[in-house]
Amino acid sequence: MKYKIILHSLIIQLIFLAAVSYSQQYYGIEIDTVKAQKFDMGKMWTFENLPLNYFEQEYNFKPTDDWLEKVRKSALRFGNGCSASFISADGLIMTNHHCVRGILPKLNEEDEDLLANGFFAETLDEERLVAGLFANQLIYIEDITADILSAMEKGETDSTKIKSRDEKIEELKTKASEEFPELHFKSVSYYQGGKFSLYGYKRYNDIRLVFVPELWVAKLGGDYDNFTYPRYGLDCAFLRAYDEDGNPIKPDFYFRWNDEGVVEDQPVFVVGNPGSTDRIYTTAQIEFAREFRYPMRTKMFRDMYAIYEEMVIEDGAQDTKLIARLYSIGNGLKVFEGTYKALLDPYLMARKKNFENEFKKAVQSNPELNLIYGKIWKEIEKTRTEAAKNAREMFAYSTSSFYSPKYFFIASELVELAEQLNLPEDERDDLYNEENLDDTIESIFPADLDSELQKKLLFVQVNILTDNLIPDDELILKLLNGKKGQAAVDYLLSNSIILTKDEVIMLANAGADSILNSNDPFIYFVLHTKDKLKKMKEENKALSEKDELNNQLLGKAMYAVYGDAIPPDATFTLRLADGVVKGYNYNGTRAPYKTTFYGSLDRYYSNDKKFPFNLPDYWEELPEEFDLSTTFNFVSTNDIVGGNSGSPVININAEIVGLAFDGNIESLPARYIYTTEANRTVSVSAQGMIEAIRNLYKAERLSEEILRR
Repeated sequence: MKYKIILHSLIIQLIFLAAVSYSQQYYGIEIDTVKAQKFDMGKMWTFENLPLNYFEQEYNFKPTDDWLEKVRKSALRFGNGCSASFISADGLIMTNHHCVRGILPKLNEEDEDLLANGFFAETLDEERLVAGLFANQLIYIEDITADILSAMEKGETDSTKIKSRDEKIEELKTKASEEFPELHFKSVSYYQGGKFSLYGYKRYNDIRLVFVPELWVAKLGGDYDNFTYPRYGLDCAFLRAYDEDGNPIKPDFYFRWNDEGVVEDQPVFVVGNPGSTDRIYTTAQIEFAREFRYPMRTKMFRDMYAIYEEMVIEDGAQDTKLIARLYSIGNGLKVFEGTYKALLDPYLMARKKNFENEFKKAVQSNPELNLIYGKIWKEIEKTRTEAAKNAREMFAYSTSSFYSPKYFFIASELVELAEQLNLPEDERDDLYNEENLDDTIESIFPADLDSELQKKLLFVQVNILTDNLIPDDELILKLLNGKKGQAAVDYLLSNSIILTKDEVIMLANAGADSILNSNDPFIYFVLHTKDKLKKMKEENKALSEKDELNNQLLGKAMYAVYGDAIPPDATFTLRLADGVVKGYNYNGTRAPYKTTFYGSLDRYYSNDKKFPFNLPDYWEELPEEFDLSTTFNFVSTNDIVGGNSGSPVININAEIVGLAFDGNIESLPARYIYTTEANRTVSVSAQGMIEAIRNLYKAERLSEEILRR
């Protein structure tokens, strides 16, 4: 319990300190005089439009076509949402430990725990297949903007424009697939649909695990040190791609290793696939997110975190899968809470508003641009005002497999069963005909239902209801009897008749009328929200489609005004982000640009070796040749967001100097604005990885392959 209280307090303090950091940094500045900065829209450059002259001016380095091809084709994108890269002539792949953390339990053989104890394949034969994981390599790029925009012009309504767009995209993908059958094609929109590209990927489906460190070493400090710096995490994993004949592939391009370490102010580039940013969003869209999306989801994540934190404590931090789940939820909590705090920061909002005002002025002062784009901002403001009317109610009525207890889904399936039973048999779906009906009823209640966990999740759902509906709302009064919190949870459970499999089967066999007339609160919830929710979702979809088209116009306007000087928002596509290795000021002190392995020992001993600062026992008797002074983690000014996990960090010679694995807490506003004052990418250094692999883990086969020129 003490750990729980301290950790909750720590999360709040971290967010508060970030806010204080901003306040102190900009103390004395008149908000009305704040100006947007040159790179507020970021540095996530596409390979189609790299600012080569800017690179030359800033770093005295202009990438050649050969350099760019090598970098692009050495980079990879995993199907699970992470970035990666080839780093050897035999298909060796580097990514983050946390990118495979959720996969590792599935690879356990008898009496194994790869999360707790790590893994190293001494031979090729021991490399372990990761079923379902694939890697994509970007081979083909084609600008299809003219084709798409021409098709959209033929549509008369928002829906038909989007339909025409999607049909043209499918047509172009089919044509490309016929010409290059070995590639997988995907359409990409930039500037919210202002530009379109067709990407062709070579896919590697046979991926095998080579090496991962222990969870405790990869994520020392757990949620305490998440989004913080200085950091001491060996957040790396190595895998290998195999061909169809079961042999390691021989890639034409791969990154070579640099184990000399980094120095402050050294130029570095992150090559990866940032997932999603909304920097093009108007003030109205950002304010809508600030009022609804972030506070609602922050509260939900906070409740979810408390549940899993309690479970980890009760378990004595022994269940590594449970800990991994806690870390995942903790990461989401900090992202939402940190972004929410950033949107409340008047200085950052003033920078966004200044950019919008200057952009709007450039459009509206040009008669030609104004005719096409001048009304965008007012139209988006109107849709967001409309969306705000039902935002809280729609969230309250919604359920999710992430946070909702399974009782709501059981109730939904029972209602579906009743509605199907009320139809003539020849009109029912196959699952509900006489032949399949018993099996369908048998499957309604989940085989693995954990009633204690469901009770805790019900607390989350109750809070969502009471936080977002007015106290005298009919649903609150009838479903919860006006109660809140745990009292509401107890009331729901004491009045439900679908808490066990036998109860569900009995009710299902009683027939449609018994289900639909039941007093069960979960069934009541489904019956009294589904039609309203469906209507609200349809209305919200129409508003979103209007925003989607206005965002596309906004993107076209931005491109018309600024051209390639502003990179497009992140779209989970390959980008090159420039920056320099650099420390920063925080909390009244200075964060150094690098850390060493000595810091790991300090975290271990200073926190009495307790979770989440525990390390394997061998850290108390380290090998003599293991150099604790080696650079371990470092920070740089590169622009990254989620999706960049696993991105290689390279120098101007296209050599690996690091592996990006996180941002600091000051980077959390990056969804909406990129800042350089304290926003930092946190990476494992190439020097630190090879030192650990060679001299700590004694993985000689791997270290030799990594260093082979």
